[in-house]
Amino acid sequence: MHPVKGCACRGPTRFSGSAAIPIHSKRVSRPPSIRPSSSSPPLVDLVDLSVSLGGSPVLSNCRLTLRPGESLGVAGPNGAGKSTLLGVVATFIAPTGGSGTVLGAPLAGPRIPAVRAGIGWSGHLPALYPDLTLGENLALSARLTGHPASRGQLVLEQVGLGGAAGIRAERCSNGMLRRADLARLLIGSPRLVLLDEPDAGLDRDAAPIIDHLIATTTRRDGAVLCVSHDAAKLSGWVDRVVEMRDGRIT
Repeated sequence: MHPVKGCACRGPTRFSGSAAIPIHSKRVSRPPSIRPSSSSPPLVDLVDLSVSLGGSPVLSNCRLTLRPGESLGVAGPNGAGKSTLLGVVATFIAPTGGSGTVLGAPLAGPRIPAVRAGIGWSGHLPALYPDLTLGENLALSARLTGHPASRGQLVLEQVGLGGAAGIRAERCSNGMLRRADLARLLIGSPRLVLLDEPDAGLDRDAAPIIDHLIATTTRRDGAVLCVSHDAAKLSGWVDRVVEMRDGRIT
């Protein structure tokens, strides 16, 4: 089985059920997150970090610190290096220069595999298996994170997909897949949440899902790193926004 790479739009995406995240025709104000403490050990700490891929520099001397209770946005144009930055923080891409830690583990060090369970990433491609139903995908995520399979159905209802649990992922619209992928992060309650253009493919009414995910993560002393080409959108989701251009954070 391979994760879904995209599918045609089929089926409704309305929220339903008493457990659903409240939906409004307009964006609501984001609840304040926990004020990060300067004395708390950072969940992400990058110092002069650089990455080269295929011999070409992609990130150059990046500095970034993310503490418990904080949400940070990185804005920049396409090709600025935002997704590569997330790949480094997700521990999938090893730095070629500088240093850094994620959840207290040095990047590319022997402790990295042990901390990966605390990282949740929603990228351009939803991490769902096409030949499983949405319910089966979320039940699998629940079991892998030590929760009962029934938690999968609960979060599907929260994101408005309770009635779509029996639909195979390959038959879902892109918007349904995006909602289900965000629901996957609500299941495991990862300490560190990484979001790559999280509203891509989502209808306007689904925006509160992102607000809810960020707020619940920061309130439990986790942290969120979100990247987008749209700085204005980021400012509505996170505590602060930095810019990235040509592989550098400014």
